[in-house]
Amino acid sequence: MTATLAIIGAGAKAVAVAAKAAVLRDMGIAAPRVVAIERTGIAANWQADGGWTDGQHRLGTSPEKDVGFPYRSSLVPRRNGELDERMARLSWQAYLIATGQFAEWVDRGRPAPTHRKWSQYLRWVADTCGMNVVLGEATKLTVDGADGAPRWAVHTPERIVPADGLMVTGPGQPERSILPGHPRVMSIAQFWHRAAGDELIRAERVAVIGGGESAASILNELFRHRVSTITVISPQVTLFTRGEGFFENNLFSDPTDWPNLTLQERRDAIERTDRGVFSARVQEALLSDDRVRHLRGRVAHAVPRDGRIRLTLSTTHGSERLETVHGFDLVIDGSGADAMWFVPLLAQDALDLLELGLGRPLDADSLQEAIGYDLAVTNVTPKLFLPNLSGLTQGPGFPNLSCLGLLSDRVLGAQLRPADDLPLRRSDEHEPIR
Repeated sequence: MTATLAIIGAGAKAVAVAAKAAVLRDMGIAAPRVVAIERTGIAANWQADGGWTDGQHRLGTSPEKDVGFPYRSSLVPRRNGELDERMARLSWQAYLIATGQFAEWVDRGRPAPTHRKWSQYLRWVADTCGMNVVLGEATKLTVDGADGAPRWAVHTPERIVPADGLMVTGPGQPERSILPGHPRVMSIAQFWHRAAGDELIRAERVAVIGGGESAASILNELFRHRVSTITVISPQVTLFTRGEGFFENNLFSDPTDWPNLTLQERRDAIERTDRGVFSARVQEALLSDDRVRHLRGRVAHAVPRDGRIRLTLSTTHGSERLETVHGFDLVIDGSGADAMWFVPLLAQDALDLLELGLGRPLDADSLQEAIGYDLAVTNVTPKLFLPNLSGLTQGPGFPNLSCLGLLSDRVLGAQLRPADDLPLRRSDEHEPIR
């Protein structure tokens, strides 16, 4: 009886879990069957067609933080060293050696790879470990308990994937924007599609909404375009630099002491090192470009008027809330990822299951506070793993690329209810998907 773990998205987290499961099976140790449901392709969000990048910008995390990092496995007593050694055969350096690129990378000073190069690494790992990928877009998530053992069912237009556990990854859809369809407002996907072309963006006043890494990457690209002024709009009092010293980085690699911090201390640490901050590399570029300025506030309204986009910003001054209006020739909505993007996919039975386990209505706060050691929502069966929401309770490295090996340990160490290896069923054999 082999349990099945379904993963929505075939990015770095999915590849890391699938790789470690494959290595465990090679060692003769039981591991879930991992099935990734992906609408485009493996590591698509690291390539131009994924909508989050043009593929040419540099990875913000060290590439040595690969699918096995930090190589401190704790799944197999007395054989964890062997497990780490086998995972090292899927490391970033192993990829470079296998593809004849290692010496050049070292001689060039171990540069951060481009997003496209990182996607090639992830695809190499997936191919090497025989990752099982079902191509299709998840359109609905239900809970199937007809045989007495509740399972998740991931619906796509072509088939239904049954699973004993479900892991949701990915940042959501990059097509959203504050004013969809208007030619003077770009979503993240529209911006990167335009940036990938040969034509430069020309505008007098440009606004970039967002203070995190999505907005930072957009700024980094905008520097080469023909724009007169760039205004960054974010709720923070200024554009903070991400802490990148040993002590900050160690929070991401080793969250052992994370549970000993108070809730407020954890929130402060995340705000300082990960959320709403720019990398030191981007901040250095900002210093040398006098076109950039910052406006504090949240965008309350956006309306086209007199050939411009007028943004109403809401800010607090003491106990008062003020609104100001600013006009721009071009607005780029880089407000970034949405860890709650999957909620509209939940059918009523799945929503009921989650709210019963949470003991309160489902929202971002209730989910974040309920993520347990295994990165799943506590008191919910079958398991729902939400690593992108696990930073508050388990450590800031799990939502990003900072400890993929530890993430796979937590997920694969969870107890999944065994189930028969059922074949994938066509969705037209069951109720229609609406």
